Amino acid sequence: MNTIIDHTFLSPQATADDIRRLCGEAVNHGFRAVCIPPYFVSRARTELNDSEVRIATVIGFPYGYCETPIKVAEARRSIEEGADELDIVINVAAVKSGDWNYIKTEIEQMATTVRLKGKVCKLILEMGVLTEEEADRLVEICNVVRPDFVKTCSGVQGGVTVDQVRFLRANLHPEIKIKASGGIRTQAEAQALVDAGADRLGTSSGLAIIE
Repeated sequence: MNTIIDHTFLSPQATADDIRRLCGEAVNHGFRAVCIPPYFVSRARTELNDSEVRIATVIGFPYGYCETPIKVAEARRSIEEGADELDIVINVAAVKSGDWNYIKTEIEQMATTVRLKGKVCKLILEMGVLTEEEADRLVEICNVVRPDFVKTCSGVQGGVTVDQVRFLRANLHPEIKIKASGGIRTQAEAQALVDAGADRLGTSSGLAIIE
């Protein structure tokens, strides 16, 4: 279980000491990555430079409604500072407005930006606020663009469910992995999501889950 956990701390009140502790815990317990605010990426790069723990950060977090060029610039900056994986919130406002051309272009640009740098792209869909039709359309776009991961949610607009993961696994191209996140607090919850098809888990309760 440890090797599929993104050990996460995204509080707006996070401090340098919090990130230092998070990185140490990730190394000690063999977590796959730390997921941290962009502000702390360069600091985490220093902390983790001699380890196999990857650095994930968030783009367009938490609501995703900034313009695409801003997200592209944010992603490039985070990569320059040492991020290995980018968890990118899509523009749900554009989804709710039915602006599917905008959404397709944004997903293409974000995936391409990350791919060209040899990094990992995780698109956050916010499954909990989508209608069935919206979820279907987003999956169709993802199957064309092929991001590395589709992530269920940011955790700000609701948590993950087993049904969401099952839906994604049944409908996404097999090459696209799934990151489940949002409200995962126990080992039983984590295992149920893995059994449903999750390849990675994003949680701030990693220590509780493995213990």
